[in-house]
Amino acid sequence: MAAGELTQTEPDAGQAASDAGHGAHHAPDAHHDGPGADLGVPENLPVGAVVTSSGRVSAAEEFQFEEPVTSPFSAVQLARLDEALTVVSRHTALRFSVYLGDLGENSHAGAQRLHDQLGAAGADSVLVAVDPERRNVDIVTGPEARVRMADRGCKLAVMSMVASFKEGDLLGGLLSGLRMLSDQAGISHHGGH
Repeated sequence: MAAGELTQTEPDAGQAASDAGHGAHHAPDAHHDGPGADLGVPENLPVGAVVTSSGRVSAAEEFQFEEPVTSPFSAVQLARLDEALTVVSRHTALRFSVYLGDLGENSHAGAQRLHDQLGAAGADSVLVAVDPERRNVDIVTGPEARVRMADRGCKLAVMSMVASFKEGDLLGGLLSGLRMLSDQAGISHHGGH
């Protein structure tokens, strides 16, 4: 029989098997003569398991996180945040990004490490890093971005974000902070990205 042809193991079995040149695979209750026969292929395979053409049993298993991974944002809110990041990045020709998560005991050092991972792209980048558990907000700017963004303006943006966060408005705080940072950086006069 040629590879890929279908055959039934028994006229009334209703199950098709394929012969890929290694011996036919039969219904689970039939004797297995293929290369995996000496591997002790189980007669009753669990749901989601199949015998491959090599005779190996391949089974799909659902992975469960010990703690469910949840996002503080809905899909619509994530879209709004993404749009805001795109707009401020185009407006200023700086690369804005937001990190939300654990920054470690020293949040500023944690935010700086994240910014450093950007490598050469970090020169014109602005990272807004928020650690909700420790209630810390840090803004890290690269050297090119720093020229256009004074510390005082960044501190005002942080204060605005913190005020919104205290009201339970994480998205609103981030959007407001991004607008303030964008206004401070001003419009790019050299083309943008």
